[in-house]
This record gives sequence, structure tokens and C-alpha cells, in this order.
Amino acid sequence: MSKKVYIIAEAGVNHNGDLNIAKRLVDEAAKTGVDAIKFQTFVSEKVVSKYAMKADYQKETTGHSESQLEMVKKLELSFSDFKDLHAYCNTKGIEFLSTAFDFDSIDFLHSLKINRWKIPSGEITNLPYLLKVAKVAQKIILSTGMSTISDIRDAVHVLRGEGVMDITILHCTTEYPTPFEDVNLAAMDTIKQEFEVEVGYSDHTKGIEVPIAAVGLGATVIEKHFTLDKNMEGPDHKASLEPSELKEMVSAIRNIELAIGKPDKQPVASELKNMVVARKSIVANRKIIAGEVLTPDNLTVKRPGDGISPMKWFDVIGQKAIRDFEEDELIEV
Repeated sequence: MSKKVYIIAEAGVNHNGDLNIAKRLVDEAAKTGVDAIKFQTFVSEKVVSKYAMKADYQKETTGHSESQLEMVKKLELSFSDFKDLHAYCNTKGIEFLSTAFDFDSIDFLHSLKINRWKIPSGEITNLPYLLKVAKVAQKIILSTGMSTISDIRDAVHVLRGEGVMDITILHCTTEYPTPFEDVNLAAMDTIKQEFEVEVGYSDHTKGIEVPIAAVGLGATVIEKHFTLDKNMEGPDHKASLEPSELKEMVSAIRNIELAIGKPDKQPVASELKNMVVARKSIVANRKIIAGEVLTPDNLTVKRPGDGISPMKWFDVIGQKAIRDFEEDELIEV
């Protein structure tokens, strides 16, 4: 694989509306070796109506007593907080990303001159939103949870119509946590072929196996939720990795990158020294006298592999021995 996998630690709202926790998430993410940490920037009242219900997983993790708007409001950071976080990420050597969920947040993030824009699964059918992001973005990562190929096609058409050509599409299943049988990693290849783009995977499963497998199947971007502690209060902590798990995932992905290599099949340097040991040569099956005809009875194949290759077997059969050979001695012709 020639291109390094871009790994995003999805902090999301796992800061619980606390800037200090958000900075601790930056600290921990930077230690794991990820390329970027991503938050979510929103003005709650511009994103969620007072009539919006919580998702089932949100009810399970945060209870039934409050509305979605009330829950989301507690998870909101101010634009000033995000300006601080953006600068803090720079000091830690990790790229700052954030998903905007409303027009004001898009304008704010644009003012920070961020390099990449992440469009979340829930906005893929939001035409005004897509047009707004496309006007300010050059690089877009598009998540596709809950989407059909037709949904993706419509969104890509809008983005490309506004001149955005650098689009990476992430396969995703919007369920927290995602059951393994609902992951469907094979869809990544369909997306890649259909839209001729780089593909990736945004993961909501438990553990780290699935994102690692996604890299093996060609993902160039991996996004994974992480938290300081899965037992913290909030909707997304339980479906997130803790720092030690995130570090393990990054290490495994980097190993898989190395293992994928290049498409040509040739012996690599580390195995060349073993060819003589593991392969075989044509040798004398018993003592052979000079001038004796070489036959399947007086020849055999044994290690080491630094003599005549057994693939030359029929070239050797029928020739006369050029000298005496002892049993097991490499044949010369």
C-alpha cells in the first residue's frame, strides 16, 4: 500500500460539554498515533427541534426523562471553545477536525481554515447543507450510514457540481454499537467502483477487529469513536474505545499497511536467504558411476536447493553421468 491510512479519533461529544475534558481527549489521542481528532460543532437549537425524539441507544445510555434537544444542549461547546481546541491541537501535533451540523457552524469552521471537511451520515440528504459545505471545502470525507447507493450518488453529484473533486466516501452503519452481521464491509468495493473515489470506513462496532479488516479491504480512512472512560455519562461512551484500545488499533492498522505491500509477486529480501534451505535439488539416489545413464531410479529430489532445480527433471533424465556421484550428492550435467 503506497498511501498511509488516515486515522481519525472521533471524540464527537465525548467531552460532555467540558473544554477541559476535550483537551484531555486531544492529549490521549495524540499519544496513540492517530492522524486527527474530530469533534462535533453545532448550535443545538439550529440542529434539533424541541419535538425530536432520542434514538433508542441514546435512551439506553442517557435515560428517557429529557428530550434530544435537552441532551444535545448539555454536550455543546462554544465557538470560542473550538477556537481554543483548534490551537491546542496544533501544539500537540494532531490535526483538528470537526463536523459542522448547521450553517453558523460551517461559517465558523471555515474561519479556522480547516483542511478537511467531514459530512456526517445524517446530512447526506440535506441539500442546502451540502451546497453550503461545497462552497467552502476542497477536501471532503463523506459518511454514508443509512444510505443507499442512490443517496450517495445524489450527494456526490451535488458536491462535484460545486467543484469539489477530492471526496473520500466512508462506508458506515449508523447503529451504536453496530452488530457484526450489519457491518457489510463488502459495500466499500461497490462504492469505490461506482464513484471512482478513495473509500474508508467509519466504525461503530465493539472492539477493533472490523476497522483493521477494513484496511485489509482497501480503506484509506478509518474513523473510530474514542473516550477517556466507557463508563462516563453520555450517549456515545459505551460504543467508544478507551485510549489503550485506540493505540492498539492504530498499531494494528500500521502493521496491516506494511503487510499489504505492492501488487507484484516477487521474493522479498528477507526470504531470499531461505530459498536454499527450503527448496530442493536433483541429487543421486544411490552411488552413480561416470557414464551411467541418469534415470528415475538413480535420481531423487532432496534439500538443499542450490543445485539443479527439480523443474529440470526431464532435462536431466536420460543424460549420462559426467563423473561419479555419491548418494545424496548434487547432480551436475
